[in-house]
Amino acid sequence: MLRQKTAVPNESGKQELIREVAFARIVEEHARFLYRVAHSLLRHPQDAEDAVQDALLKLYRGEAWRAMQDERAFLARVVWRAALDRRAARPETADDEAAELRIADARPSPEFSAAIGDEQMLLQELIEALPEELKQPLLLSAMEEMSSREIGEVMGLPEGTVRTRLMRARSELRMRFEALNAAGREVAAGERSRR
Repeated sequence: MLRQKTAVPNESGKQELIREVAFARIVEEHARFLYRVAHSLLRHPQDAEDAVQDALLKLYRGEAWRAMQDERAFLARVVWRAALDRRAARPETADDEAAELRIADARPSPEFSAAIGDEQMLLQELIEALPEELKQPLLLSAMEEMSSREIGEVMGLPEGTVRTRLMRARSELRMRFEALNAAGREVAAGERSRR
């Protein structure tokens, strides 16, 4: 009777297997979140996917991910930086063409617009018009539900600065929204008076 030999991994093989399983768990648990972080900055699905892939590849090749204290904040920061690098590397002419496509992609369908109403669309446009230093923390807070501490870690800012920027962004949005609503009411009142 022949006995079949089973391959027993050596110590380095075991360590590599443990490393791969640990990294696969991180990817599985955080992939969607990382995509949302990248997309909130890049506003383009393929660019966001590429930024997440770049970040995960960079992490896998290194060992820093093994010493993470706060997985979510650490991973978000790595993806945020990869997204910033990707956005900075966009060629100027291609960026203009891609921006046109992203604007077209970002517009909801007529059915969706009717469902969410004009105010929701206006709010999205107002958020996009904010300066980057205010828009980025606001998107991470509102869309990704990150805390001020996590946003600070991702963006490399003190928590107090993040809170100030969030307060300024919300205040700016409120002022712009109220100004546009007031202007809209004046136009509507003028049209009614002409009838």
